[in-house]
Amino acid sequence: MLWLAGVSAGPGTAAAETVTLFAAASTTDAVNDIAEAFAAETGGSIRPVVAASSTLARQIGQGAPADLYLSANVRWMDHLAEQDLIERQSRLTLLSNRLVLAAPGDSDLHVTLSRDVDLAAKLGDGRIAIGDPAHVPAGIYAQQALEALGLWQDLTGKLAQTANVRAALALVERGEALAGIVYATDAAISRRVRVVDIFPAAVTPEISYPLAIVAGRDRPAVRRVFEYLQGEAAAAIFRRHGFTVAPPGS
Repeated sequence: MLWLAGVSAGPGTAAAETVTLFAAASTTDAVNDIAEAFAAETGGSIRPVVAASSTLARQIGQGAPADLYLSANVRWMDHLAEQDLIERQSRLTLLSNRLVLAAPGDSDLHVTLSRDVDLAAKLGDGRIAIGDPAHVPAGIYAQQALEALGLWQDLTGKLAQTANVRAALALVERGEALAGIVYATDAAISRRVRVVDIFPAAVTPEISYPLAIVAGRDRPAVRRVFEYLQGEAAAAIFRRHGFTVAPPGS
């Protein structure tokens, strides 16, 4: 189980205690950098456990020892809130993102995303990689955006569905998919893909990343990390990785 990687090392002071952060796969690089910065600045320890937001939410529901949950989708935070599995007063919006169409770096695919484009025809026999729209936030957003453009039905037979957005990115990087729908932040960290086009804001659902303390895990060490994630040092790292940082109190 993924959550086994997040078991705390044991009791300790607020400064030394390991705090387990369950975070959406799309935040992998950012939260790893934040964990390093936090350790260097404070001597404290953040242990990121990254996977699809749905997977992490289900593991929290099964009793996984997460202290904080950073989701790429409001729906999965709502799911935990409905079960009283988060500290409701701690919930806030931390980040936002954009959705892009990406292709392998050496691809000659050129598309302007609109209601007039025949994306299925441009893909030919190729596939388009997306997170599984049944539960992966990036896939849910992708389906909603494609439906808004009137492209979804023509593409359903060309989908390569993956367990999380990073897996979709990997298919594009390896050339196993002619294109993929990923977050702007995912495309930005890969040298093997290029952004073909950004989905128009008018057809893209709001991509928000809520953060909350897991129910029963509120303690000084956790609060310290919770506040650090909202601070300027973490914000600078998130921005460097392409995220938009929400205003304080969002």
